[in-house]
Amino acid sequence: MTTARAHLTRDDLAPLAREALGRAPAAVTRLRGGSKKGVYRLALDNGRSAIAYVWSPEEDYWGPADADIRDPFAHASGLGLFLSAHDLLTELGVRTPRLLFADEDAEHLPAYAAVVEDVRGGSLEVLLRSDPGAARVPLARLAGTLGVLRECVSTGYGKAALVEEGGKPRGSSCEQVVADRAMRDIAEVAERDPRVRAVRRALAERVHELYDAVEPRDHASLVHGELGPDHVLVTEEGDPALIDIEGLMYFDAEWEHVFLQLRFGPAYDVLRTADLDEDRTALYRLAMHLNLVAGPLRLLDGDFPEREQMRDIAESNLRRVLSLLRGAS
Repeated sequence: MTTARAHLTRDDLAPLAREALGRAPAAVTRLRGGSKKGVYRLALDNGRSAIAYVWSPEEDYWGPADADIRDPFAHASGLGLFLSAHDLLTELGVRTPRLLFADEDAEHLPAYAAVVEDVRGGSLEVLLRSDPGAARVPLARLAGTLGVLRECVSTGYGKAALVEEGGKPRGSSCEQVVADRAMRDIAEVAERDPRVRAVRRALAERVHELYDAVEPRDHASLVHGELGPDHVLVTEEGDPALIDIEGLMYFDAEWEHVFLQLRFGPAYDVLRTADLDEDRTALYRLAMHLNLVAGPLRLLDGDFPEREQMRDIAESNLRRVLSLLRGAS
């Protein structure tokens, strides 16, 4: 049995709130779903509210992880990555909760933290489920946002903070980085699940086959990296506001769209674009599902509280991996 972590209290967050908002919060609520950082709603006694992001080991259920910024898929967490992504998205006119304060010296908590606008319209995920008609406007505007990101290109690839600083990433191309990670995921999952162990060689051969079919490309586009409908909030004006932006990177748009199709389901038709490369898409689809098995299983090694959800994600993606392999044979 795992012991529940001690999360921050109203008293803990009071100094940060006073600096950012001018007063201590009347109440504090830790929001569900975060696995890399703590997300807290700070409710004030004047009816206003804001959101605090806290990056600390106590809030990160993934535990110690490779944080080498040269790796496009390294642990996407931290105030530095957040600020870099926020600045770039704001410059592009892409809506994200407005930054109210950043504690870059960890003066008000024993951790780096930021306070942002509380977008109270709820997530696009909830709206798609509860009122599909009302979701049409933010969904269509999200398609426009994806277009803005797609048009922001670079000759280099990798985390946005690295590329903007002129740094060099690990690897030689987007497709090579994806294929290499897929091979590591196959090895990791094979140690945990007999179904993958039985087809490990066939999966590895399929990854190599898909990788060999990809033609070189000389540019990368800006992508969120994990853009599910739960990472899109809806403003009062019906605009989509992107959250969990620390993974922002220059990469292939196909990577983003494979994830979008997986997470948005039928609603993806509004976000679909016609000019994606089929060979990259095929490689990235298999690699994405492999990673969505390996990642949740790794998270379950620790004390992440929403365990059934993680098991379901791992199992559904494992079935999809096996289905893709059967379809290729």
